[in-house]
Amino acid sequence: MTVMAERTSHMLVEDFEQIASAAPETVTLEFIDGRIEEKRVPDGDHETIFMWLLRQCMTARPELDLYPNKGLEVGAYRKGRARPDGTLAPVAHFVGHGDWSDPKGVLLVAEITSYDSDTDRRDRFEKPAAYASAGIPVYLLVDRDAGAVIVHTTPDTEHGRYADVHTAPFGEQLLLPDPVGIALDTEILKNYVR
Repeated sequence: MTVMAERTSHMLVEDFEQIASAAPETVTLEFIDGRIEEKRVPDGDHETIFMWLLRQCMTARPELDLYPNKGLEVGAYRKGRARPDGTLAPVAHFVGHGDWSDPKGVLLVAEITSYDSDTDRRDRFEKPAAYASAGIPVYLLVDRDAGAVIVHTTPDTEHGRYADVHTAPFGEQLLLPDPVGIALDTEILKNYVR
């Protein structure tokens, strides 16, 4: 059995929010697992995958919006701040919210892997733990390295993990479970990997 030590941060969330608000538009910062992380600027394939997912969501569920890079309060005791590539929620759900929103009412968060050294730790381990802790029902990872879409469901908020994980290689038909209920044909994703 592997025991992981809980990471503690000497920085207050309020201090991070002040730093993040002063960052130039060319830099996106997140505060996950007690560390400030810089989110890499997406490449053209990354953006194309996001637009594909946006079209799928809006066609299947026009009463929902897929918000790009919406700041969410995630992680144990709301001590984390993340900007998922996509956040699926009802239309106008975030009206009146500031830079960082409570994830209550969010149906799905989506991440698309980047070709950088931190993507394994960040997208495959830290973010699923943070999103599960926040009680977000579905975490969708478009993993370009693995050539697969990985769907995490049934969040265990107490332990910071998803109880169910399903991997579908690019090319398969995939149904995102309730509360999302959107079918995805992932064949086109084969065109957007190196």
